[in-house]
Amino acid sequence: MEIPVMVGAGLVVIGVGLGIGRIGGSAMDAIARQPEAYGKIQTAMLIAAALIEGIGFAALFAV
Repeated sequence: MEIPVMVGAGLVVIGVGLGIGRIGGSAMDAIARQPEAYGKIQTAMLIAAALIEGIGFAALFAV
């Protein structure tokens, strides 16, 4: 593997981790404000996290 490929893969992994972490934190804030909307918030959070992870996998294969 070449250095630019490794750096690109590392940046993809860092970006995905930050994105999913931000979604999780925002979801916890939203659940704390409106506990009755727990199911809807959790569903939206899981869908968004799955999409981010899928894009991350696609970016890793592209690198």
